[in-house]
Amino acid sequence: MSDPIKTDVVIVGAGPVGLFAVFELGLLDIKAHLVDILDKAGGQCAELYPEKPIYDIPAIPKISAQGLVDALMEQIKPFGPAFHLSEMVEKIERIGDPAFRVTTDTGKVFECKVVVIAAGGGSFQPKRPPIPGIEAYEEKSVHYAVRKMDAFKGKRLLIVGGGDSALDWTLNLAPIASRLTLLHRRADFRAAPDSVNKMMALVEEKKIDFVLGQVTGLEGADGVLRAATVKRNDNTVAPIECDAMLPFFGLTMKLGPVANWGIKLDGELIPVDTSTFETSEPGIFAIGDINTYPGKLKLILSGFHEVALMSQKAHRYVHPEKKLTFQYTTSSTSLQKKLGVA
Repeated sequence: MSDPIKTDVVIVGAGPVGLFAVFELGLLDIKAHLVDILDKAGGQCAELYPEKPIYDIPAIPKISAQGLVDALMEQIKPFGPAFHLSEMVEKIERIGDPAFRVTTDTGKVFECKVVVIAAGGGSFQPKRPPIPGIEAYEEKSVHYAVRKMDAFKGKRLLIVGGGDSALDWTLNLAPIASRLTLLHRRADFRAAPDSVNKMMALVEEKKIDFVLGQVTGLEGADGVLRAATVKRNDNTVAPIECDAMLPFFGLTMKLGPVANWGIKLDGELIPVDTSTFETSEPGIFAIGDINTYPGKLKLILSGFHEVALMSQKAHRYVHPEKKLTFQYTTSSTSLQKKLGVA
């Protein structure tokens, strides 16, 4: 066991909500370390859809997922957070009141007064479609995420799925692909109606193809895709030529070690008190997609709200001797000094 790293708060998860927690905690003189199983900050935004546009961040009409992460990283610079990436928190032990010992899978140990779980849906991985031999093509010509749109420029693309991700990437990649086919097993979609309407308009304009059916096999060699064998809904079987396939079958979310931390769970989610976003364990909070409460909306902006209230209660644990006076960044000289703008 390594010597423990002492800090005020350990944040489990470095997605947008975890990053914003650094900011709100920092305003209250609370230092934080972040641990994330991914090799970079940003969570699902950075890992699964960095170039996907986001439209519902207040006052920002449109921003890419990676752009949002970059802006949050810039915003928290004044507070000097420490990141521990490619690590997974395995154990949380109570060693005081309040005090916790947090241990990662690499043997790194933290001692802190507060733990904030901002782990999204827990550890996640894309659902692999049941296509024989698909493993040989993964990361070469079968991709479960779009990390760089230019990688698909001028290619024949086959997008499989009927949810928001499939429709969003159909609309975003259609202008740069040499040809794009959307394949779904039925004519009903789980995506936003506006996206479906825009996709159907592209089909009518013959800018993309839409096929009803399922992929039953892949053709190619050495991981290089040449075509996908498709069984259509009329029972005909024919290949669709493609250079790359993007299957969007959703994500498999697993709580992983979170289930062993002694916290009350509701299925795969963590119930919280909505006045503080504290879990059943005093001093352990859950924010973002991993928590649940009546009326919960899985939106980034909802997570930001949860962060603000969580930070108020966290201050009581970290600085019990200090009275917390609510201040606005627009008018507080002390807060502006912390941000380096005074």
